[in-house]
Amino acid sequence: MTDPTTIDGFLGGRLQLAQPADRGHRAGLDAVMLAAALPEGSRGRVADLGAGVGAVGFCVAARLGDVTVTFAERAPATLELLARNIAANAPALGDRFSIAAVDIEAPAAVREAAGLTPAAFDHVLMNPPFHAAGRGRASPDPARAEAHVAGPETLERWVRVAAGLLGARGTLTMIWRADGLGDVLAALDRRFGGIDVLPLFPHAFEPAGRVILRGRIGSRAPLALLPGFVLHEPDGGFTPAAAAVLAGAPLPALWRC
Repeated sequence: MTDPTTIDGFLGGRLQLAQPADRGHRAGLDAVMLAAALPEGSRGRVADLGAGVGAVGFCVAARLGDVTVTFAERAPATLELLARNIAANAPALGDRFSIAAVDIEAPAAVREAAGLTPAAFDHVLMNPPFHAAGRGRASPDPARAEAHVAGPETLERWVRVAAGLLGARGTLTMIWRADGLGDVLAALDRRFGGIDVLPLFPHAFEPAGRVILRGRIGSRAPLALLPGFVLHEPDGGFTPAAAAVLAGAPLPALWRC
């Protein structure tokens, strides 16, 4: 029997995406914020690594008309939903999507055969599994736990794969736990420069829960900690700036690349 799904609206309803109702990873706020971090005017080939049902890549394509998106995903059930979402959104977004059905951590030859060609992309976006094993309570759903929980080498491998996919001056944009910032900076520092760090604050005057990081291949610019972005008002509603992003605006961040 087919697992139940929901149809969820993104960007104020401009996108309608099928997602698993109660199994596996469900895209939400993190995906929209990550997609909104690709600056206005960006163009070229985008790789969405660990794409799930495609929320990040579809949100990027809905805002930026001069990009094509390759979704990299390995889970068969999720790939079915991803193909369904491409078909459903093609009338509005056009024929700008392809799927690489592959594990990000597969051998290089396997990734290349699936369509992840070295140095072929201008931008990589990714939301890797970022909860350390043994930290907190894992989801009882195996698919959802696998999507969220990483072993100690996972981050390093994903960053290495991302760097190999990018051509000269290509950019990586990713979202991560704020309390794991040291780990992700160490992984990025060996391959990327000009790293910008944007903290995402749940409320004003609270510690950041997430950070978005952008870096560029070949840059020698120093790291920059950008002014943070507040998501919620004291009453729990979204701030006007966050509401604008959720409706399809780019993040108003001072990205250097």
